[in-house]
Amino acid sequence: MSQAAVPAWVNTGLMPALNILTAFAVTALVFVAIGVNPWEAAQIMLYGAFGYEEGLGYTLYYTTNFIFTGLAVAVAFHAGLFNIGGEGQAYIGGLGAGLLCLGLDPYLPGWLLIPLAIVASAAFGAFWGFIPGYLQAKRGSHIVITTIMFNFLASALMVYLMVNILIIPGQMSPVSRELAEHAWIPFIHDILGGLGVEFESSPLNASFFLALLCCVGVWFLIWRTRWGYELRAVGSNSVAAVYAGIKPARVIIWVMCLSGALAGLVGVNEILGVQHRLMLGFNAGYGFAGIAVALMGRNHPVGIILASLLFGALYQGGAELAFEMPDITRDIVVMIQGLVILFCGALEFMYRGWLSKAFSRKAA
Repeated sequence: MSQAAVPAWVNTGLMPALNILTAFAVTALVFVAIGVNPWEAAQIMLYGAFGYEEGLGYTLYYTTNFIFTGLAVAVAFHAGLFNIGGEGQAYIGGLGAGLLCLGLDPYLPGWLLIPLAIVASAAFGAFWGFIPGYLQAKRGSHIVITTIMFNFLASALMVYLMVNILIIPGQMSPVSRELAEHAWIPFIHDILGGLGVEFESSPLNASFFLALLCCVGVWFLIWRTRWGYELRAVGSNSVAAVYAGIKPARVIIWVMCLSGALAGLVGVNEILGVQHRLMLGFNAGYGFAGIAVALMGRNHPVGIILASLLFGALYQGGAELAFEMPDITRDIVVMIQGLVILFCGALEFMYRGWLSKAFSRKAA
């Protein structure tokens, strides 16, 4: 069936919405099977994610990380690359921010230290993306394999550094010393408090605005610049791109650097914004979830913001649900995320045939 009769908003808006509703419908059946009222569970999740200030803050805090990793996947995808290394790139990005602050926070003021730490986080993430990009462009190594391997390398490197070098002397817990307070990115509740607006404390910090700024930058780069045209040309047909004077190898390398830099900014939100020290496991699966976010958001910044908000709500609402209902564990939240990924990823086009027939009849 021809897709010509199907409006663009069906592919970009209606089909993802139907897929999400299907995932929630299957979740409701699971809740019924285990003896949980799905309507009551949905109310608790919505209240936990958006019903009070602290819950909203946590939702937007999670959303910030998902925006960074979703953008990282989307930028690479537009160039025909499947970057599964966001987990490792986020880890190494946080290492870069932490190392710079640990080394320079006694000497530099906050107005200079924080921008430098943000640059360091992006640079370390870009370096971790550069190596797989170079291997793909110059040696023919598959980007999926190398980025997966580099996730494990990043984890091993962080364990070695935290256990043997950066750990506080005499302590058992593998964490670094706390960063100087002027190296902390301000919390949103502190910013609003300075303006006379009361807001409950939460991990939400000014990194959220950095994530939104990155969305604008990615949109402008991909659809409004010559580099974006080269990126999309290589992703559409790398052989034809050569005849347009584009060098695919060069594009692959800088796109993977950009993708790694975006994922590395997770370290800004986590290390500078929340944890205020280097530690193990702060990336917490955000890199892998970013793949689902990009798929749900159709690799467009606006869609990524909405998909990130959904996943942030699932994280926070799921925690509230596990607290309020003894029969529900955090594993149920993982199941819901898996169903969303299943129907928005593997079964993305499940409703396309029916919608095509419906709109074809309407056009006829």
